[in-house]
Amino acid sequence: MMVSLHATCVSLAGAGVLLRGPSGAGKSDLALRLIDGGALLIADDRVELEEKDGRVHARAPQELAGLLEVRGVGILPVPHAADAPLALVADLVGSGEADRLPEPQTVLLCGLPVPRVAIAPFEASAPAKLRLAASAAAAGQPAVPPRFTAIAGGRHE
Repeated sequence: MMVSLHATCVSLAGAGVLLRGPSGAGKSDLALRLIDGGALLIADDRVELEEKDGRVHARAPQELAGLLEVRGVGILPVPHAADAPLALVADLVGSGEADRLPEPQTVLLCGLPVPRVAIAPFEASAPAKLRLAASAAAAGQPAVPPRFTAIAGGRHE
């Protein structure tokens, strides 16, 4: 079953990152900064999700493939890929709204759990944070290593 969402998706070294947020939240802007750093666009504005081989895959509707809205400039072609398996969902939040050390979270998409983080998209470090989070999620690594939890006495405040 295919699901269509209002979102943006990029591929970071083959790991799909789904950017979610309301209109104007910074999805396309953050995608542009990631693409400028070597990511590939999967889809902008509308993302189609489908379960394949036990993973959630993202792709663009055919009419939007390879196109990114660049606010104040237009809708332009950018480097893109046909699809990517999702490794991470990033919900875009306002500056200061993301927890400093959040508990691991997942969201269900197409009936499958996908790791989730909250990111303030306009912070200068947002692309770097997403690259690290996507890399860890794709490798199955926890966002807070067990050794840190042990040192902190089970707390990571």
